[in-house]
Amino acid sequence: MSIEEKLSLLAETFEIDKSEISKDTVLSDLTCWDSMTKLSLIALMDDEFNKKLTGEQIRSFKTIGDILDFMERI
Repeated sequence: MSIEEKLSLLAETFEIDKSEISKDTVLSDLTCWDSMTKLSLIALMDDEFNKKLTGEQIRSFKTIGDILDFMERI
């Protein structure tokens, strides 16, 4: 899966336009980065990548790039 496809999945999960995020986007700068989005991210990782994502891992994410890096390790 390409980086563009992963960004599209994240934008859909975050319910924002893909143009609003890039690898360098700081998660805390996103108004949508809340508990519901984090739960949606957990579901995305489970459904699309068959990978469990923990709260500790989510807390370690600072940028979209961190999430993309996690996806690469899958």
